[in-house]
Amino acid sequence: MKRKIHTILCCVIVGVLALTGCGSNSGSRNSYQIKSSTVTGTVESIDDDKITVSLSSGNMPGGMPGGQTPPEMPGQSSEEASQDNGSGQTDQQAPPEKPEGENTDQQESEQSDSAKENESSTQLVLTIEDSSVLQDEDEKTVDIADIKEGDQLTITFDDDGEVTKVIVGESGMQGGPGGQNQGAPEEYDSVNTYTQDTTVEGEKITSTGKDESAALVQNQATVTFNKVTVDRSNDESTGGDSASFYGVGAAVLTTEGTTAVKNSKITTDAEGGAGVFAYGSDSKAYVSDTTITTKQGTSGGIHVAGGGTLYAWDNTVETDGGSSAAIRSDRGGGTMVIDGGSYTSNGSGSPAVYCTADISVNDAKLTATNSEGICIEGKNSLRLYDCDLTSSQTENEQNDNIWNLIVYQSMSGDAEEGEGTLIVDGGSITAKEGGIFYTTNTQSVITVSDVEINYPKETDYFLRCTGNSNQRGWGSAGSNGADCTFTADDQQMQGDIIYDSISDLDFYMVNGSKLTGAF
Repeated sequence: MKRKIHTILCCVIVGVLALTGCGSNSGSRNSYQIKSSTVTGTVESIDDDKITVSLSSGNMPGGMPGGQTPPEMPGQSSEEASQDNGSGQTDQQAPPEKPEGENTDQQESEQSDSAKENESSTQLVLTIEDSSVLQDEDEKTVDIADIKEGDQLTITFDDDGEVTKVIVGESGMQGGPGGQNQGAPEEYDSVNTYTQDTTVEGEKITSTGKDESAALVQNQATVTFNKVTVDRSNDESTGGDSASFYGVGAAVLTTEGTTAVKNSKITTDAEGGAGVFAYGSDSKAYVSDTTITTKQGTSGGIHVAGGGTLYAWDNTVETDGGSSAAIRSDRGGGTMVIDGGSYTSNGSGSPAVYCTADISVNDAKLTATNSEGICIEGKNSLRLYDCDLTSSQTENEQNDNIWNLIVYQSMSGDAEEGEGTLIVDGGSITAKEGGIFYTTNTQSVITVSDVEINYPKETDYFLRCTGNSNQRGWGSAGSNGADCTFTADDQQMQGDIIYDSISDLDFYMVNGSKLTGAF
């Protein structure tokens, strides 16, 4: 007998949204309307025919991702914080004020308390009455007894909110290129593991082990590193997915707790040697006035994954390896809010910002010397306010054109499918080659407001909204078009607008915007 699968979405978002209806639901509607037809989450528990799934942050309601808002600025009320910040944007999407002086530890504690007040928990409870909806990645039926805690579920809904399919995979098994993904480690190797609140002042921490961190914060500890020097090097480290998704081998890694790094220097020369990494929804990192330099592949400067949160102020970050964005996120996403500083990536396939999370950057210098400047994948968001972006992607036989800012879906499983958002407000874009904006194999909303754009000598296009036939396999050629809403606000533009028969483009020009080019 065919039976249905019932869903109950239980949300607890203190101080952000007031939701009710988290009790049992005999129907098959959600108590909160999910924003996408597909959501991804991790199995938290299994009780007979009920599976409790912790949703990824991209599925959460609220202004900031995960329904969270940045910590309040010290000495500023919530009402003041929500007022216009002078650039036409509210501080809901701007970074919190940087802690200063010797009061930083106290302010860090205040910020942590504020963040806890805004902490959210979202769970999807699936009641299984029709096992045919449970399938593995080869679309073979899976028995509920075969599902384990930590497995990843990709849940598909129809337009009425009915569950039509649940794809079951071991945690992270849909990894993209960069190494075999074996799931989150049960234990991490580290020179120093901190499980209690403490302050580390003026020390030098050295890590030379394979896939080893110099500092690991766990057990809900709050640890402040002030004026420390961290040196992480090893020529046998693995890198790859374990580093990208879970932070294995990162210099300063937080998996459960709060880490503050200030006035410090971090250097890594090992595959997977990210500078500062926040992994998991229980991890938070604060980084200020710190220099971070990474030399090898899969070594982001500042990095979140699995729902981690990272705030940064006035840092100098430079990366040299491949797949090593200066501002980097990966599977499971998270939140990053960055104010000021310089972020430079020099490696191939290393944009200044690689976004599979919800990221806001304010008044920063962003440079990619051998890659596109901005890369947004899937249902994620990036906001740039008064930033100066320089990018220089070169010709690559795997690509079918050259771009500088891209919103796309790679189909690697690293980012949930859905609408990507890019906002560029003020500041500048300097493009050395190719076209400016490119979107393919995804839905996107792109808004550009009063940005000074410096074009290459030969501009291939201003906006390209098309399918693709590149060798990486971004969707199926002929059906991998783009659905884009592009708005130019008080914006001067040069170059052609290109779209194709498998794509949809809504192009708006407001407040005196001007395009010199053709459609």
